[in-house]
Amino acid sequence: MIQVIESIEPALAREVREYLLQSPGACPEHDPRWLDVLRRGLHHRPIAVISRDEQNIGRIDGYLPLALVSTKLFGRFLVSLPYLNRAGVVADDPAIAAALIDEAVRQAERLNVQYLELRHGGPIEHGSLPARRDEKVRMVLELPPNEEALWKAMDAKVRNQVRKGDKSELTLRWGGLDVLGDFYDVFAVNMRDLGTPVYSKGLFREILSNLSDLAELAVVNYQGKPIAGALLIHDLPLASGETVPDKNAVHALGSGRAASTQVPSASALREHSSTSANMWMYHKLLLRAMERGSREFDFGRSSLDSGTYRFKKQWGAAPQPTVWQYHVRSGDINAVRPDSPKYRRRVETWQKLPVWLTRLIGPSIVRGIP
Repeated sequence: MIQVIESIEPALAREVREYLLQSPGACPEHDPRWLDVLRRGLHHRPIAVISRDEQNIGRIDGYLPLALVSTKLFGRFLVSLPYLNRAGVVADDPAIAAALIDEAVRQAERLNVQYLELRHGGPIEHGSLPARRDEKVRMVLELPPNEEALWKAMDAKVRNQVRKGDKSELTLRWGGLDVLGDFYDVFAVNMRDLGTPVYSKGLFREILSNLSDLAELAVVNYQGKPIAGALLIHDLPLASGETVPDKNAVHALGSGRAASTQVPSASALREHSSTSANMWMYHKLLLRAMERGSREFDFGRSSLDSGTYRFKKQWGAAPQPTVWQYHVRSGDINAVRPDSPKYRRRVETWQKLPVWLTRLIGPSIVRGIP
């Protein structure tokens, strides 16, 4: 039985999360609370497609989160899920996966979108998904058992950069909404410098509020000023009142799935690159992931041999495939991608704008890019 639900009540959200914790194909991005984050933070329309086993008292046996991205500037798209790198089909078997995709295609038709985009780790065979993009990979580091092992595994050049950060007398603050302003000030400048419209501060506020047991911010200060920051999303939730979970006793994941930490957004001010703040911060992020009981650190997606790919590889991260699959109804799947060559001149123009203006108009632009 397939259900299509546009508003997930807390009881259903808990049921979905319990299913995901036992599913090897699930990842932190599948947490149903992301649907509310996207609704409030990016004004997307969330849709949860759920499969239930009618022979087993309606137990959930498949899940596919979707969000309708709709703006006058770019058009309409159905995505699983925007902002996130992967949140495609989770199912107990291929037949259930096919049924979930069949329903997603029906929703794409009903909502009259240009295309349906499913962000998978590996490809799923389905006749309605002939188009795909797989030129980018996730860079994932298998975390060692302790800090000493991490330090020894790091390249000598990386260790020297971390030591340089120590000598710069950098300080780091962990927090949530209390450090959001400082994080966002750095993030907005960095996005402007990259020529990319910035997400709204409201998106990060919703992430920190809705995923308070999984999400946290790191802010690096130099001489009393924030110069770098990162958002971490952990796989293992904190129990009430917990600071760092007991790695040996709580929050075990089912089906042998390794717990992970990912960094979906991170920035550092270029003018302070001499402090090595970015390298120093990433070392702290890896240590934090290990404290939280994670076995893997997901640096995010990169194009092979790009600058960001080489940055992540120097930490020992290895490429893992990501496959985005499409049911196209009209248009080109690459038409609104920020890395499309046709946007090169616009990127150059954006880099010259004052930061206050990019913070004002950027969120309304970027929310329409799937």
